[in-house]
Amino acid sequence: MANIGVFDVLGPIMIGPSSSHTAGAARLGKIAKTVVNKEFKEVTFLLHGSFKETYKGHGTDRALVAGLLGMAPDDARLRTSIELAESQGIKLNFVPADLGQVHPNTVKFIITDCDDIEWEVLGSSIGGGLVEINEINGNKVKITGEYPTIITCHDDVPGTVSKVSTLFFENDINIAHMTLVRSQKGKDATMTFEVDSAVTEDIIKGIENIDGINRVIVINSLGGN
Repeated sequence: MANIGVFDVLGPIMIGPSSSHTAGAARLGKIAKTVVNKEFKEVTFLLHGSFKETYKGHGTDRALVAGLLGMAPDDARLRTSIELAESQGIKLNFVPADLGQVHPNTVKFIITDCDDIEWEVLGSSIGGGLVEINEINGNKVKITGEYPTIITCHDDVPGTVSKVSTLFFENDINIAHMTLVRSQKGKDATMTFEVDSAVTEDIIKGIENIDGINRVIVINSLGGN
């Protein structure tokens, strides 16, 4: 029998009519904000499937922006999130799009940060306020936001998985889920670790110092927020 939590049964506390279109959308925005981890000045939302059909009526647009501003789904300011973002000088563009064979509630964030670097984050709201991030800057990942998450962008060379896993073992950190995707044998690869406990700055620095690791992204657990 599958383990079902109270969050799965009752759904999240939220502002708006739909957990997929508001709570899930806000969580997607919050994860995208964490991935970029910088101030940003422009965001284009490519809205797919039901998101593009109902994003205004269900408040998906406001929820996505609220998440990017760091708000939880039950934050009363969600209703005015677009106005708040624009008052901070952030340009917002909502564009209906066909993103291919993805979940009906899918959005691609195209974010221009304060250093004029462009980021792309693709994610889906899969029901009950639960979400998945599937791509970051074209790299395949799988992030739920339920656990502290570490993403490594690295060279596809032998031993990298073992070195990162050993570092977790030495620091008594249990891996809940792990995925590994590579663009081509011997080229670029991406690992995603969802772990059971917080990861300290020292551990992150240890991962960054492993030969072949080019970048590390850390996303703290969002729980039900």
